[in-house]
Amino acid sequence: MARYLRDHRTAIVSTAFVAAIAFAAIRVSGIVRDMTVVATLHTAKAEHTDQAALLALVKAGDNDAAVEAAFEAGDGFFEMEFNALDGVGANVGDGSRFTRVPRADLTGPGQWASHTPPRATGPNAISCNACHVQLFDDGSGSAVGNVHRDPLHSGNIKQFIQRNTPHTLALGATQRLAEEMTVELLQDRDSVTRQACGFGSATGALNAKGISFGSIRAVRVSSFPCKVSYDTSRVAGVSADLIVRPFQWKGSVATIREFNRDAANNEIGMQAVEFTGDNVDGDGDGVVNEMTVGDVTALTIYLASQPRPTTKLELEKLGLIDPLTSTERSAIAAGAKVFAAAGCASCHVPRMTLNDPMFSEPSQLPQYRDKVFPAGQDPVSRGVDPRFPIRVDLTKDQPDNRVLDASGNVVYALGSLPSNGQGGAIVELFGDMRRHDMGARLAESIDEVGTGASVFLTRNLWGVGSTAPYLHDGRATTLAEAIIEHGGEAAGSRNAFLAQSHDDQAALIAFLDDLVLFKMSGNQVVIPPPTTVTMNSALTLKRRLR
Repeated sequence: MARYLRDHRTAIVSTAFVAAIAFAAIRVSGIVRDMTVVATLHTAKAEHTDQAALLALVKAGDNDAAVEAAFEAGDGFFEMEFNALDGVGANVGDGSRFTRVPRADLTGPGQWASHTPPRATGPNAISCNACHVQLFDDGSGSAVGNVHRDPLHSGNIKQFIQRNTPHTLALGATQRLAEEMTVELLQDRDSVTRQACGFGSATGALNAKGISFGSIRAVRVSSFPCKVSYDTSRVAGVSADLIVRPFQWKGSVATIREFNRDAANNEIGMQAVEFTGDNVDGDGDGVVNEMTVGDVTALTIYLASQPRPTTKLELEKLGLIDPLTSTERSAIAAGAKVFAAAGCASCHVPRMTLNDPMFSEPSQLPQYRDKVFPAGQDPVSRGVDPRFPIRVDLTKDQPDNRVLDASGNVVYALGSLPSNGQGGAIVELFGDMRRHDMGARLAESIDEVGTGASVFLTRNLWGVGSTAPYLHDGRATTLAEAIIEHGGEAAGSRNAFLAQSHDDQAALIAFLDDLVLFKMSGNQVVIPPPTTVTMNSALTLKRRLR
């Protein structure tokens, strides 16, 4: 009774016996844990990915095949509606498998408060795209999808926090920017270290991609060999270790892989073996090994390969939406000037340059890969080997949003990052990858990750025209509300916006509304004329953008 019988070919036992077992399981654990009857009538939904098979493709020199296999598997996993045979949900307690309310009060064996790893919320959905659903799969979430979190397991509703669902497009570009920025910051620290070794102490500025992260001071504490201590009190917008963490609203997660493990555990109750340990039922639902190492890799490649957000102006140029009016184009152009004049671009930096647009899983930087998995396993022994990574070229490998000519040739990779002509790529993210104090209005009742209750990672604005509601808890139903809620370090920009004329304010909103999400699966667009869009989802999106 302690485990589900996951193999649906298991011999059928008598109905009366199974009913007795199921009834006993309900009384003991709160949810049906014996799946004998269920497994004879239903099958598990997950098609698990074998990490060894992906590694074999890479070792054989066929990275393209590894990318394709991982992407397709990750796509299927992201949209799959799992069932109890897969291990979806958890033994929340009181007979429930899902909950929108954290249940720190349920402390019985296998119940919510005793799950391992500890949960902050949920489980509250049966699939990833149950939350990432607006406009299309992988988009943002509406207010109804907000999750309530109790990170401290306080059971006190006054210490709950809310999170709205962000979109997942272009996560590969986001992680790569963070990696390169971290390299620059560590180089600045190393320079200060060398100066301190020579002169006893030194202070130096920390800058990455033109963004200031404050300064650091080093003091020599021994000479042979030279050792220093660091004063990080003036480091700003990043943790003292200088690792830029580009995910989660608080900027607390460094990699897509880590993001996947956490979200799968918290939101849908699918626990990765690298998170819980092998053959460990960490959430009392009777199922072990719910996500393989290969599953997490596949999801990582899938999300890293998502197309970049775009603009209405770009879509109009390609004939993918109805033509904008001259008034609309003028408003967007005017709004860009207001955006800069109001100081918005000081944090929402319009674009950065990637020196190397090649995303690797695992990362080539030790700061962005697991030395050991959270459950203690060696990643290399499990096939996650930095010597044999799966590589995605962010300037050409995205399979979605490719514009073809009548002969099937790619004429425009709408989903890919534009090349800068020097081997790098342009990332028009409208962000700075930095944490900022947003003031008392946005401060939360608790300091979840130790960065400050009112401190949040700058939200990248690409796609913002498609992702209402806004802010970390979805409190702003409009862009104007979101701007007005800005405080703290952003108070100056908010005040500058409020001081603008009505026409200039409207132009700024038009400029932000121009930054949209757009997605079609595969090679579905044919240009030149006659322009056709063959995906129903694209036609629907075309109407909604207008």
